[in-house]
Amino acid sequence: MSDSPAPSIVFETRGVTKVYHMGEVSVHALRGVDIQLLEGELIVLLGRSGSGKSTLLNILGGLDVPTDGEVFYRDRAMSRFSEAELTRYRRNHVGFVFQFYNLIPSLTARENVALVTEIAPNPMNPADALELVGLGGRLDHFPSQLSGGEQQRVAIARAIAKRPDVLLCDEPTGALDLNTGARVLEALESVNRELGTTTAVITHNAVIADMAHRVIRVSDGQIESVETNTTRRSASDLIW
Repeated sequence: MSDSPAPSIVFETRGVTKVYHMGEVSVHALRGVDIQLLEGELIVLLGRSGSGKSTLLNILGGLDVPTDGEVFYRDRAMSRFSEAELTRYRRNHVGFVFQFYNLIPSLTARENVALVTEIAPNPMNPADALELVGLGGRLDHFPSQLSGGEQQRVAIARAIAKRPDVLLCDEPTGALDLNTGARVLEALESVNRELGTTTAVITHNAVIADMAHRVIRVSDGQIESVETNTTRRSASDLIW
């Protein structure tokens, strides 16, 4: 039997640098970053606050552009995307999950998810997306009737309901305690396993790295190391 083909590259960055100018001060958020994100993997970007993780995630998601270097999405240079192509890219191909849930208080969980499915070309049923993150019994609850962890899982359901190729998560457990944070990580694990969605999670919590296929450590705007987990731990087994 032949070996399985290597997974395709979803993202590749080459020499990505980001400099922010604030008055006379220049802040180097990224310094020549070279990474690859592979099809179907769950990757953790690990580093302290201010290390450049969020800047890198925003560039991958098309929310920001590098000062220098290039980002390739499926072999296409993102710097060559027109404004219309960039909008379509963000709308159809990328799901975002942030530390704060950004749910609309006057809408139920199902209705919050449906907002995204109405503009997606091939969406999931909102109820199915909520079922996947363990909230099948909370479809008609409003955000005020949900815990912080449940609200974050609604945000994950909203992000995946448009069937994105990539799910980008910026400190998704940052505002949560251990137990609710673990449930959120279990939801991300389910999405990656069941849908095969390439998932990148940025965090300063080293324990979360144990659930990843690969761990990219970021320090002072540079890639410190890239490690493959030979043995992954389930999100439900993580303790911090």
